[in-house]
Amino acid sequence: MEIKTIANELNSLAYHGRGIIIGKSADSKKAVTAYFIMGRSENSRNRVFVAEGDAMRTKAFDESKMTDPHLIIYYPVRVLGNKTIVTNGDQTDTLYELMDKQMTFEQALRTREFEDDKPNFTPRISGIIRLENDGMNYAMSILKSAEGDDSSCERFTYAYSNPIAGKAKFIHTYNCDGNPLPSFEGEPKTLELPDVSIDELTDLIWTNLNEDNKVSLFVRYIDIESGKAETRIVNKNK
Repeated sequence: MEIKTIANELNSLAYHGRGIIIGKSADSKKAVTAYFIMGRSENSRNRVFVAEGDAMRTKAFDESKMTDPHLIIYYPVRVLGNKTIVTNGDQTDTLYELMDKQMTFEQALRTREFEDDKPNFTPRISGIIRLENDGMNYAMSILKSAEGDDSSCERFTYAYSNPIAGKAKFIHTYNCDGNPLPSFEGEPKTLELPDVSIDELTDLIWTNLNEDNKVSLFVRYIDIESGKAETRIVNKNK
């Protein structure tokens, strides 16, 4: 298994698309998650992250320039009891609503498919963190078209029980830049999670995202014992 540093991985591609990182802090005390968006079009780049209680939503930076809110405006982060949901689309709401009705993470996502943004058919990536019995576990999912064929949806779920401290998993939407954009392939990548403060991790991720394409970043540390959360948001548009 290849383990990369955050800096090396983020510098390996100019365009990851959207990305979710989840792991356990080096001291085993915190669940760590980050979500970032990148953009190539003016419409995609015209966004900011906005905190809304313990949730987070996207918002148009300049409302007059927003040409199509479809697939652009959504809640990437919502909290349901001891569960923190992080996704790249409105499947956040699907997970929140159906898991509140006792469906599992995987069952809820079976009601959804990849995005309808032909010809890219952007994958829907999702993550969930659960705090239980003074510990944490998490899962990640990707829903993607089969080799760009929109008649076939491939569904992959990866579950991590009692994750190793100081390590994180990283999943993103695109394998590389291109036209159309090729979907992410394989299992989530394993990254070293350095023993740093939330501000230092936020700076590390933001600094190493491609300057031209990065748009917004969300980082959250959740104390595993108490459930208390600390959040940082960085927006390129100010």
